[in-house]
Amino acid sequence: MTGSEILIEGLKREGVEVIFGYPGGSVLPLCDHLYDCGLRFILVRHEQGAAHAADGYARASGRVGVCLATSGPGATNLVTGIATAYMDSIPVVAITGQVATHLIGNDAFQEVDTTGITRPITKHNYLVKDVRDLPRIIKEAFHIASTGRPGPVLIDLPVDVQRAEGKPLFPEKVEIRSYRPTYQGHPLQLEKAWKTIRQARQPVIMAGGGIILADASEPLRAFAEKTSIPVTFTLMGLGSLPVNHPLSLGMLGMHGTRYANYAVMESDLLIAMGCRFDDRVTGKLDQFAPRAKIIHIDIDPSAISKNVEVDIPIVGHVKKVLEQLNEVAEPIPLKEWLDKINQWKKQYPISYERNGLKPQKVIEEISRLTDGEAIICTEVGQNQMWTAQFYQFQKPRTLITSGGLGTMGFGFPSAIGAQVARPEATVIDIAGDGSIQMNIQELATAVANRLPVKVIILNNCYLGMVRQWQQLFYKRRYAFTCLEGTQPDFVKLAEAYGAVGLRIKTVEELEPALKKALAERERPVLVDCRVEPEENVFPMVPAGASLDEMIDGLA
Repeated sequence: MTGSEILIEGLKREGVEVIFGYPGGSVLPLCDHLYDCGLRFILVRHEQGAAHAADGYARASGRVGVCLATSGPGATNLVTGIATAYMDSIPVVAITGQVATHLIGNDAFQEVDTTGITRPITKHNYLVKDVRDLPRIIKEAFHIASTGRPGPVLIDLPVDVQRAEGKPLFPEKVEIRSYRPTYQGHPLQLEKAWKTIRQARQPVIMAGGGIILADASEPLRAFAEKTSIPVTFTLMGLGSLPVNHPLSLGMLGMHGTRYANYAVMESDLLIAMGCRFDDRVTGKLDQFAPRAKIIHIDIDPSAISKNVEVDIPIVGHVKKVLEQLNEVAEPIPLKEWLDKINQWKKQYPISYERNGLKPQKVIEEISRLTDGEAIICTEVGQNQMWTAQFYQFQKPRTLITSGGLGTMGFGFPSAIGAQVARPEATVIDIAGDGSIQMNIQELATAVANRLPVKVIILNNCYLGMVRQWQQLFYKRRYAFTCLEGTQPDFVKLAEAYGAVGLRIKTVEELEPALKKALAERERPVLVDCRVEPEENVFPMVPAGASLDEMIDGLA
């Protein structure tokens, strides 16, 4: 078998069905074999779209996403997507072509040091120099990407290795001495944790993206309901418990709910599960949860006490650790604490002024029409935060967003990947008018593959989140953030690609237009919603402030 045939066979053995990619000179042998090998190849219009689509596929399905690019600029165009997956711990295998092995290091045409460039943003990467190593490398790559704390792995495959012939020996299992993730929580730490939990009177669970990645939503719900401990979520943890569950506090952090932030600040015990204490969650670090002991459950030992010093670390797979805790969990008397939280909920609901076509209203209507069960992808900025605040997420793997890197242009190609992974699902990208233009060329991909992704543009003619900061902290000096008069006609643009284009200017037009978009099952739909231009995301914790120093209006 040639290297290309070995790679394809290895992918099939790993259960791969779909590859997102873009051809080029250094992957021509591989593309030739992909042409009729039985795997589905989705041609994107930019390599960044391939990486984000593979990422969205992985988040929606729970499987490893795969993307392909050629050497040089093809590989470097993947970098933003690989970094996005790395920051959010998403299992992706990226395959890049490389110049022939004898040319490596000679500044050959379309040569870059792909493994060197991607080393800081991959969980592991490989430069394949011998075709005999390829079966093992494929097996290891998928194992590393999908186990422990998941993450992207890159395979850099020189063109001569793709052509080289060898007799492949495909391993049945992976043995890497230096890589043995801990899955079960240590019994003594679990015993210590439960003793501390049982004694707490104002505990809070903080559920992060690790709950979603570990498929731990059911044991989380069981633990919360057994103990009556309220649950708040990081952005990446939304969907791990229904947002309208009585124990849900919604999202915490910079644009979280007041009651979530107040609960964390007054808690005597914070049980952090599958999260990394990002600065957007903690606010001013030395004032975060000042009264609380902290239990931190995470499969990555390097994440524990990295940002916040914890009292009881538990290294393990969060689903297995929760199952262990559920064996001993029992009701805890928390009536006073829950009464206090419910009072905060009544006193400080997430709200907005309901005049004109507000972005919050658009998201509320999307949530109502989909019963909170669509797969929602977002771009980054105000659209992302309003989605987190106003969409009523009911299930895990229904929010797909760039949390760690904050990548503009992520939402639409990730929605394409999610729609491929879940063809029966309603997939919606909630976008801004700035971010959608970063990968809008992928409309061609969605049209060509008959993917009925809905793109809802909250069009305020600004780079909204940057403008909000300029309004609040830079005396309304809107430097380079106004897009008015420079935008395309999004409806005509959608139609030019062969998609459906709709425009909404009033509240009265909102419901019928969204229903029309949701009914379309053959083509992508782009909806241009002309929302209030200077609407802001509130509440907001200013940079450098503590979580209980939220603002609700102009500073």
